Amino acid sequence: MKALGVAVAGAAVLVAACTSPAQAEGVVAAPAARVVSAEGKGPRTAIFAGGCFWGVEGVFSHVRGVTSAVSGYAGGNATTASYDRVSGGDTGHAEAVRVTYDPAQVRYDQLLRIFFSVVTDPTQLNRQGPDTGTQYRNALMPMNAEQARVASAYLAQLKAAKLWNRPIVTRIEPARGFYPAEAHHQDFMQNNPTYPYIVHWDAPKVAALKRLYPAVYKPAFTPG
Repeated sequence: MKALGVAVAGAAVLVAACTSPAQAEGVVAAPAARVVSAEGKGPRTAIFAGGCFWGVEGVFSHVRGVTSAVSGYAGGNATTASYDRVSGGDTGHAEAVRVTYDPAQVRYDQLLRIFFSVVTDPTQLNRQGPDTGTQYRNALMPMNAEQARVASAYLAQLKAAKLWNRPIVTRIEPARGFYPAEAHHQDFMQNNPTYPYIVHWDAPKVAALKRLYPAVYKPAFTPG
């Protein structure tokens, strides 16, 4: 992607991707999961990779029961966990979001349903919309055996449902660590609501969340 300067939180930063305005992917009303999470009490974390992390974070920050959504890098190692390195597409990292949530309010299987319905197009291989490269791949990175069980079952359910015209390419990958992104990438949608990429690409996803799942939508943005 062609680099350009953008003003973020009063500071100029160089951004190499997540920059091309586009229309959001079509929304798909994914079915409720047949295999329901059994996660017990207390906070849990989950990692979702679904393209530019600004929109992934933005959607989950409007879900009831989510207490934190942090943009970052997952799949590679600590030495290459920076925006400049990850943007090269050769680090093994994906732009990802670590979601902390209360399973008494929203379960992992419900987060999966939201992810596939409004966050990402699971048929796009190593890209999302205008953003291309392995760093924009679709991936679920379960944090424990229960999440792995539920994620595997839900992917199989979606593939059998044939809701998309192309095959689902979302992968389940082992969780190899998560590294928070630079400060100017955190809460980007909240801090930059008029930024063209947010307006044309990510804000429609939040609107779709509100429309499809009003019971779990919350108007307030939960900062990471």
